[in-house]
Amino acid sequence: MTKKYFGTDGIRGRVGEYPITPDFMLKLGWAAGMAFRSMGACRILVGKDTRISGYMFESALEAGLSAAGADVMLLGPMPTPAIAYLTRTFHAEAGIVISASHNPHDDNGIKFFSGQGTKLPDEIELMIEELLDAPMTVVESSKLGKVSRINDASGRYIEFCKSSVPSSTNFAGLKIVVDCAHGATYKVAPSVFKELGAQVTVLSAQPNGLNINENCGSTHMEQLQAAVLAEHADLGIAFDGDGDRVLMVDHTGTVVDGDDLLFIIARDLHERNKLQGGVVGTLMSNLGLELALAELGIPFIRANVGDRYVIAELLERNWQVGGENSGHIVCFQHTTTGDAIIAALQVLLALRRREESLAQARQALRKCPQVLLNVRFAGGENPIEHPAVKEACERVTLAMAGRGRVLLRKSGTEPLVRVMVEGEDETQVRGHAEDLAKLVTEVCA
Repeated sequence: MTKKYFGTDGIRGRVGEYPITPDFMLKLGWAAGMAFRSMGACRILVGKDTRISGYMFESALEAGLSAAGADVMLLGPMPTPAIAYLTRTFHAEAGIVISASHNPHDDNGIKFFSGQGTKLPDEIELMIEELLDAPMTVVESSKLGKVSRINDASGRYIEFCKSSVPSSTNFAGLKIVVDCAHGATYKVAPSVFKELGAQVTVLSAQPNGLNINENCGSTHMEQLQAAVLAEHADLGIAFDGDGDRVLMVDHTGTVVDGDDLLFIIARDLHERNKLQGGVVGTLMSNLGLELALAELGIPFIRANVGDRYVIAELLERNWQVGGENSGHIVCFQHTTTGDAIIAALQVLLALRRREESLAQARQALRKCPQVLLNVRFAGGENPIEHPAVKEACERVTLAMAGRGRVLLRKSGTEPLVRVMVEGEDETQVRGHAEDLAKLVTEVCA
């Protein structure tokens, strides 16, 4: 059954445009409360990132949940993976995150976690969607949900992150720069690394509701690159607005993406005979990652793009490690979802064990040139299915004679078609990508 509201990562859009409106959020809170209450007593955690509209939507969700008879526990600004963790530890029936992740402040959205800290099953999302189309009711006054606030949420999550590394871990002598994207990690991330002994310079940790992801964080790495060089730091760590993506910068100022980080973590586990199964990447993962893992004898499979699909493959295969080149890294040996702080800690540990710099570690993965172009479209017919676009993709694939890949996909969170071409010759790859992007633009016009 096709979903009306839920995409690959919850419900997301521009603030003030349906469905990202206060009245919809009120109804969504009620529908979610009714869905979970139908399974028994109901307690739901609600957290958010730092964008200004979070206050408005938090109040609307709170009212809807209470009207359905669900108790609400408010966490305030917290990273998305923290809500997943706290939902488990408080034995709540669900967790709700108000966030649009790496998007600008004028977008927002809703993500749900199950009581196990995982993505909601399709059947529950469909149940919520059915209720959204039903008339809203209110339980009798004696059964209205109560609302409370968890005041020590940050401290709990900081200790959880630190517990993902051995208690003897000491990053003394390590000089790092941390870019919090003026987002949900602004309090907890600097504390985690400082408490583990690192010398930390903090960037973009003064959220004002409007500056989340603005020329900072994992989507804008220039500020971090400059700071690492200016501070003569060992490396830099960039988070996105809700703390489920991480990218890094080595001491030379070079960006180290999710493919690199995934390889460093997997290789470390493999060398210590602690890698369970193989590694899950996505259709966007660089061919070089697949080849580098193969050299180590580590199985690798590709999921559809989106951490939801990476997680689904990990669960199906009983594997532990997966991720995307955008910086979503899943370490199931420690937590139930992509967690940027925990992934960063695993990378730092791997570097310490090998006594390598980040620059040295990334050299073991020789990437194939990959060009990714985004083409914005207004909606309507899917341009990827257009006969001329399909024919062009087949023509480019044949031209690369098995030594490259072509991938066109619609973004799950933005009105974009992503055009990716990968191969051995960078000039050829860029030419093919630009030709395909031009064609998609013409088809969308």
